[in-house]
Amino acid sequence: MQLVFASNNHNKIKEIQSILKGSIQLLSLDEIGCYEEIPETADTIEGNAILKANYVTEKYGYDCFADDTGLEVQALNGEPGVYSARYAGEQRNADDNMNKLLNALEAQNDRSAQFKTVIALNIKGEQHLFTGIAKGNIILEKKGDHGFGYDPIFQPENYEETFAELSSDIKNKISHRAKATEQLIDYLNSTK
Repeated sequence: MQLVFASNNHNKIKEIQSILKGSIQLLSLDEIGCYEEIPETADTIEGNAILKANYVTEKYGYDCFADDTGLEVQALNGEPGVYSARYAGEQRNADDNMNKLLNALEAQNDRSAQFKTVIALNIKGEQHLFTGIAKGNIILEKKGDHGFGYDPIFQPENYEETFAELSSDIKNKISHRAKATEQLIDYLNSTK
């Protein structure tokens, strides 16, 4: 089976490909000739996933899936949430985002947070949503050099390490994206 993954984030594409273990042939936006930035103007994570999937299906005619992910911090009323990638500004710099978040949490005792990924799948004229959540805490300083985004400051439940310290094998079993992708795979396998 061939599906377009509506992303040009090569870290994300690599992570999803490793979770899929070759069961689906992924095409990136580049591979279908989509070089424009797909607008992410929704005010929810679900909304952005749907916008991106619909854009590819409507403009290019492919069955596809798109994801959107946000980090939701309890003490900050769910921020940065849908604005996670551009929390510290349009430059979308991971270090700037982490520094802003760590500063915002300086006086907070409650550092609980969760990553939330929503995948919107457009296939055979239908749309399906899959949600994966990884609960954990925001630690006091960055640790580790694997992963991307907020991984160096997010410590998942039941682990001493951050996502950026864990091997990709472990992260790809317990992460929000892995959980949403597993649901996607289960759905695709059930329709074969």
